[in-house]
Amino acid sequence: MVKRQEYPEEGELVVGTVTDAKGYGAFVKLEEYPGKVGFIHIAELATGWVKYVRDHVREKQKVVCKVIGVDRSKGHVDLSLKRVNEHSRREKIAEWKNEQKAEKLFEILARDLGKEQEACFLEFGDKLIEKYSSLYSAFEMAAIDPDQVQQDFKGDWLAKFLELAKANVSIPYVTIKGELEVTSNRPSGAEDVSQALLAAEQGEFEDVTITVQYLGAPRYLLRVKAPDYKIAEEELKKAVQRAVKAIQQSGGKGDFHRETDKSKAPKPAA
Repeated sequence: MVKRQEYPEEGELVVGTVTDAKGYGAFVKLEEYPGKVGFIHIAELATGWVKYVRDHVREKQKVVCKVIGVDRSKGHVDLSLKRVNEHSRREKIAEWKNEQKAEKLFEILARDLGKEQEACFLEFGDKLIEKYSSLYSAFEMAAIDPDQVQQDFKGDWLAKFLELAKANVSIPYVTIKGELEVTSNRPSGAEDVSQALLAAEQGEFEDVTITVQYLGAPRYLLRVKAPDYKIAEEELKKAVQRAVKAIQQSGGKGDFHRETDKSKAPKPAA
């Protein structure tokens, strides 16, 4: 999965391959950012004291890291391995594999249309990503609800796109997400925010999972997993309403932005 934005954002989870494990840390090739290398300081490899770097990572090992700092002027990307829990690691790997699959399908689509892949991105690929948050999510949507995609898009490419999605993407669940901002200036502000986030997660259906992930105050990633997009959209809306209502009752403020990929290339779907 290759992203077209030059650098990852702070707080983002990235997939990388360890290229060099030294005494003071490890260098990691960022798979989603061609030509970019991140660094895991020895203090960010694991909780507690780390004596040997190679006890935790080795060359050619695939790792999922959290971006904790980006200095574009120097080309530095600081990473943390210890700040990624097992659930997040598995989810990120799954997203990464899905996006690799989506890229391959898009490559096939461009070939079948007799066009360059870059031209297809410019014509409709970027718009699909903007609409559905990632390329794989676009293929998912086409497999689940092709009528909706046909309402959203027109073009001679659409029939082949829907055909590829139907043949290659099976959807037990879908995931949508967005960025929730909650703030409170009261002395009890931290507790106010915590209660608002808990309210967001209190869904009413067993087959719907709502989670909140810390991005960096006051920003939180709100993710909803549901059997289909319509249910997911409804539950996302309700979750936002619960969080905003809770923080406003405490005198704070809440806002929500549906996540879209600012880059032009595939981004993982959660």
